[in-house]
Amino acid sequence: MSAAPTPTASEGSLRRALGVPSLVLFGLVYMVPLTVFTTYGIVTQISGGRVPLAYVVTLVAMVFTARSYARMAHELPFAGSAYTYTQKTFGASIGFVAGWALLLDYLFLPMINYLVLGIYLEAAFPMIPAWVFIVTAIVLVTVLNIIGIVSVARANFVIIAAQAIFIVTFAALSIATLTGMGDVDLAAPFTGDGTADGFAPVMAGAAVLCLSFLGFDAISTLSEEAKDSEKSVPRAIVIATITGGLIYIALSYLSQIVFPSNDFAEVDSAALDVMAAAGGQFLTVFFTAAYVAGACGSALTSQASVARILYAMGRDGVLPRGFFGRLSQRFDTPVNATLAVGVVSLLAVVVDLTFLSEMISFGALVAFSAVNLSVIKHFVIDGGRRGTAAILSYVVLPGIGFGLTVWLWTSLSARTLVIGLVWLAVGIAYLAVVTRGFRRPTPTLDLKE
Repeated sequence: MSAAPTPTASEGSLRRALGVPSLVLFGLVYMVPLTVFTTYGIVTQISGGRVPLAYVVTLVAMVFTARSYARMAHELPFAGSAYTYTQKTFGASIGFVAGWALLLDYLFLPMINYLVLGIYLEAAFPMIPAWVFIVTAIVLVTVLNIIGIVSVARANFVIIAAQAIFIVTFAALSIATLTGMGDVDLAAPFTGDGTADGFAPVMAGAAVLCLSFLGFDAISTLSEEAKDSEKSVPRAIVIATITGGLIYIALSYLSQIVFPSNDFAEVDSAALDVMAAAGGQFLTVFFTAAYVAGACGSALTSQASVARILYAMGRDGVLPRGFFGRLSQRFDTPVNATLAVGVVSLLAVVVDLTFLSEMISFGALVAFSAVNLSVIKHFVIDGGRRGTAAILSYVVLPGIGFGLTVWLWTSLSARTLVIGLVWLAVGIAYLAVVTRGFRRPTPTLDLKE
């Protein structure tokens, strides 16, 4: 691969000022600590009260996958993550399929934020149906993204700070509550409540929890601003993954100890039962405020990001250029792409949280599998790395990551697998049309801008 051109003085360059701690913090911000409560009730019932154990399984798989991301980020320091790694390693067509799978995540991430926002606001204000909050939020966020936001960094910092304060408060109140509960079965979150036998339910829950780890690879986008990026970025990716996983395990463990039941008032808003048990009305209100604020911020940024990706796909001919590849002359934003995301997000009114969570995990697991395979292809098959150390590093470890992600992938529900495979088939059919029966080159997405 040829070396990248050195920026001229007039072009300038990004200042390399970020060390490993800053990069890890950035990754944790993207992972959002309170996302553990998005699917808490669902996974509690699926796993038979073993959410922390399910998180342990997911974390083990993610550590191997994060290592593969780190290896590829070191070799291919470009934007685009799994799409770029797969496209550069396996070719444009396979890269397109991986990107098409990721498109599920891109489209559904704003939707799941709107859905959980509606769920918790309806719980707080039961006289107003959830769809009112969902539609109102979609309209507001879509308008803001069309008009253009100069910067949401300060708002994001406040949101993350509020979540950090909530986590400390939740832990303190939970421990205080536990001291007055008498005999507590501290092993219950790992042994289960007896409603689901065997390890298969744990794997099914772990498959859903993959969505909690979306975003750890966002650290790779800061390669040009990191000090000693070839070492610091891969290291930060792995540290952020492990740290985030440990936070999820700790929060879910405390939750199941404080509220040792899967009999929730509402499964989708099960966290409210936990908060009431741990800290009463105060903690319930605090949680709702912090969680809804986080959902709003995530919806705003994720919809903006998705619209930009759709615009880039239109500009580069991956999607219809006449509709998606246009910017508003008035606002200088991708209005059509933003509106398209808003319209798709309206499905949050009719779909359920379990379906959305599993579909996002489906797309993520396809991408994770592709990155693990990319390591083997790039370093061993194409790069000719040989020897015991190379086989261990570039075959065995990513091979384990690939095996674990496939195991999680096949642990998803039959409905999710069918719909996900149909989505992939549609993508392949669309690629056949765009390439005139694969006789023309596959369009590639330029994410450098």
